[in-house]
Amino acid sequence: MPNSLPVVLVPGLACSPRIYDPQIPALWRQGPVVLANHARGGDMAAIARRILAEAPLRFALAGHSMGGYIILEMYRQAPERIARLALLNTSARPETPEASERRRGWITEVKKGGYRAVMDRLFADFVHPALARDERLHRIVLDMADDVGPDAFVWQLEAIMTRADSRPTLATIKCPTLVLTCDTDNMVPNDASIEMANGIPGAKLVTVPDCGHLPQLEKPQAMTEALLDWLEM
Repeated sequence: MPNSLPVVLVPGLACSPRIYDPQIPALWRQGPVVLANHARGGDMAAIARRILAEAPLRFALAGHSMGGYIILEMYRQAPERIARLALLNTSARPETPEASERRRGWITEVKKGGYRAVMDRLFADFVHPALARDERLHRIVLDMADDVGPDAFVWQLEAIMTRADSRPTLATIKCPTLVLTCDTDNMVPNDASIEMANGIPGAKLVTVPDCGHLPQLEKPQAMTEALLDWLEM
């Protein structure tokens, strides 16, 4: 039987709903698909509250990268509304001082007009090294960055830097949960995903081979299959 639950998809840092374009047709055949807007300012708790206020009453919830931080906060706020969780290329850990220092540098550069330069450098970290010169993927990433815009990018960075430590939440998650990582993710270490999978009762860990931080675009079929399997868990 098709999944009757709506699926809410939350993008990552500097990403817009375009990130899920390859998965939407298959997911739509299972039930309604809702693309969350995470680019309107506020800290992580406020972003989560806003998405919950606009979401269906009960739903399956997937979040990529920053979106994973958001959906863990959504689960803390309304666990009874969330039927399934998919944590994609993300972490339950809090921000480190080193990461905050790097993000503050990006904020300074963006405020001086260097948004495109920051995104050009991030693209090289986002994707598998074999795709570093892939013009099609580069164009999609830049288009998503334009969708988000420099002001919202700064808001997102500020929210990420002040996010909570979600590791204590992991043991409280009772719904079917997918934890997905990629073997060449240069943005979020694989051991962060392993930590989440070990901490969530019954979680399923999937590792996508030969892939960087953007499996929706780099390995679309593998990502689609993982999400469809998750909806049947």
